[in-house]
Formats: sequence, structure tokens, C-alpha cells
Amino acid sequence: MDYRIEHDTIGEMMVPVDKYWGAQTQRSLENFPIGTEKMPIEIIYAFAQLKKAAAFVNGELGKLSEQKMNAITEACDEILQGKWDSHFPLVVWQTGSGTQSNMNINEVIARRASEIAGQEGLIHPNDDVNMSQSSNDTFPTAMHIALYEETEKRLKPAIKQFKKTLKKKTKEFKDVIKIGRTHLQDATPLSLGQEISGWYQMVARSGKMIHRAQKQLLSLAIGGTAVGTGINADPSFGEKTAKQLSKQTGYPFVSAKNKFHALTSHDEIVFFHGALKALAADVMKIANDIRWLASGPRSGLGELTIPANEPGSSIMPGKVNPTQSEALTMIAVQVFGNDAAIGFAASQGNFELNVFKPVIIYNALQSIHLLADGILSFDKRCASGIEANHAVIEKLMEQSLMLVTALNPHIGYEKAAEIAKSAHQSGSTLKDAAIQSGYVTEEEYDQWIDPRQMANLKKKKKKK
Repeated sequence: MDYRIEHDTIGEMMVPVDKYWGAQTQRSLENFPIGTEKMPIEIIYAFAQLKKAAAFVNGELGKLSEQKMNAITEACDEILQGKWDSHFPLVVWQTGSGTQSNMNINEVIARRASEIAGQEGLIHPNDDVNMSQSSNDTFPTAMHIALYEETEKRLKPAIKQFKKTLKKKTKEFKDVIKIGRTHLQDATPLSLGQEISGWYQMVARSGKMIHRAQKQLLSLAIGGTAVGTGINADPSFGEKTAKQLSKQTGYPFVSAKNKFHALTSHDEIVFFHGALKALAADVMKIANDIRWLASGPRSGLGELTIPANEPGSSIMPGKVNPTQSEALTMIAVQVFGNDAAIGFAASQGNFELNVFKPVIIYNALQSIHLLADGILSFDKRCASGIEANHAVIEKLMEQSLMLVTALNPHIGYEKAAEIAKSAHQSGSTLKDAAIQSGYVTEEEYDQWIDPRQMANLKKKKKKK
């Protein structure tokens, strides 16, 4: 491999000749040989948007020449097109402010922009690309941009699709009456559609909470520079850059009112990720309900059938496992873990700066991506193919003793309990036990024990 000599304020470094990065990126590569977790490319793209906006504003303020401004913005556009992804190799486990990733993109933009301008070394990574900025305000700004955009482009569409499927299943199974369960024990009847409507509402509510929490990410730290005072930046730089970012992205970003808060606290991300955790809790519940209701096929509940996507066992032929539920519940567990890591990280750092930024953004973006991908996979390969096993549902309904609840208003709780106990001990049907008790006639039983009415559904109209 051929190398060129680059330098920074510490000294010279050998950099691969085919890479746009410079000495500080190379130094980070050699100083942090830790793990395999790379800085997410979404952060790089967010940085490119920010550097483009900053160059435009600095040009507008007369601090950057038109030639340099145009070259920088063109280089940023190329990064946003994915042309230079391989030039951003740094790991998450670096300085807690993300300084090395900020310098990585500064160096790549500077070298590529100099090429575009036709003059090697024309554009300096610190003096030009990083003008009016510090890693301390650019990295948290990039964090907010990336989280907001990934939520818009990936997570919200997944939630919308899942809601659509659950709404369809709610309607499809609205007349399928089944036994309810509380505490893992038989309860009073409801329809399968009603049960699924609860799942639908979980996802819908979580989506609304994410939307509300997402708005907290619109406040940007840019303009605070090193400690929040805005040293070396024009007083209007933060506000102007936020407006320019809004034009570029279509998202209503604003400059944070208090930059000291914006640099040292990540409470907005903690709050936002809490909404992601709520969604994870809901999809955990839904996936677990579905795999329990589909358990069997002969020794479980078996009320639902799910798509057979692959052989379920390497030793037991014909087995179908709830693999999509298992994947989604593992994702939920990972999101719970990410939430704990983000909470701990956000509580750390000292004085004017939180220095756990890379681990915060890595985990938050992973949660968005896993939830989006997992929900779409679950929707396509499980939820959309759920079918009701009518024979099993009707059989379990007939066997349930909790239908006795409908007798309470007519004969009282204690007499109804006596009938249920008698049926359970003798193994007889609830109807036989009720008639044998003498408290209820067969005509009264048939009139009062109506599962459809117990599920608060209107009676079906008789066909003429």
C-alpha cells in the first residue's frame, strides 16, 4: 500500500494515499483499536448536512470565500450521495465528545473540496470546514439531525404499516368470539377482533408518543462552540445555521435557547428513547401474545395459526416455530438494554460537556433501526398471515367455566361460584351443573349465557 505524509499539531502521520482522511483520523484509527462498532453512517450524513449549512452561513457572513464555500458544499453533497462512505472508518469507542469523528469529516471534506477547487491544500479542515464550530456543538447537533431523520424515514413508516395490518385484522376477526384470559386463567369472553384492537392501540399510542418526543430533537446545539459561549462564532451563526439546515432537510430545526444545556445534557435523547422503549415494550407484549395463542398445534392454546416461514427444528420434522416473535422480542430486549446505557451515559460527563456522546448515539440509532426492521419483518412474515383456528376457539369457549359470570346479576355471585366449582369438580359442562343446581332452568341458561352479549357485541341478525 502506498502512503503519503500528513501532519497535525502533534506531528506527522502516514496515511494511505487513496484515502481522503488526514492525520487526526489516522491517529484515531491507531489509538483506538477497540471493538467492531463503527460510527454510524447516519451520523456522517448528518455531519455532511451540518458542514454544508455552516459553509453556506459562513459564506453569507463574509467569513468564507465563495470559492471555498462552493467547493465545501459540493464535497458535502457527494458525501450525502454515499460516494465516500469508506473514508469514515472510526469506531464508536473514541473520545467522548466525538472530536475525532468531527475531524474525520473535516479532513475528508477539506481534501475533496480542495480537489474540486483545483488547488491542493486550499481548504483547511479546521480553519475552513470547521469554521465557527467546535466538536462540542457539532457532534450533538449531528446526533439530533440523525435521530430525527431516521425516525421520519425508517421508524414511522414501519409503525404505520404495522397499524394498517392490525386494523385490518381487528375488522377481519370482529365476530370471532373467544375466551378471554387474565392472570393466565380463563376470563370472560371477548372477540378476537377486540383483542387485536388492543394491540393496534398500543402501537398507535406508542407512535404518537414517539412523534411528540421527537420534537425535542429539533433544538440544536450549533453555535455554542466549545463551552456554550459561542466563542469564535458570529452571534447569529447558530440561528442562521439551524434555518439553513431546515431548508436543506425539510425539518423545522431551531437553535437551542441555552447552549450550555445543549452541550452538557442529553435529556432530550433520554426522553425520546423512553418513547422508543415504550414501543419496544408494546411489541414485546404483542409478539408474546401471538406466540402463546399460536402455541401447539395440539398441546398448546392453538387459537391462532401463523405462517410457516422455515422448518422449525433440525431434529423434529414438521415443526413450525414462532421465529418472527422470537426475533422481535429479542429486539425489544436490546432496546431495553440500550435505554439503560443511554440513561447512564446521559447522566455522566463533567461541568460544561457530556463526554459519552458516541455511545449514546450508537445505541439510540440502533434502537430505531432494529425496531423499524423488526416491526416490518414481523408484519410481513407473521402478523399479516395470522388466521383464526375457529374449531379450537369454539371448543375452548364451550369448556370455559367463566361464562358463569353472566349469571351473577340473576342468581348472585355465591350461587354462581357454587355452580362453577361443581362443574370443575365433576368435569361436567357449566350448563349441566347450572341446571342440576336448581338455581337456573335450561331456558334461563340459554337466555342469560350469551358469549356474544358478554363480549358487548350486538347480536347477529338472523338470515331471512
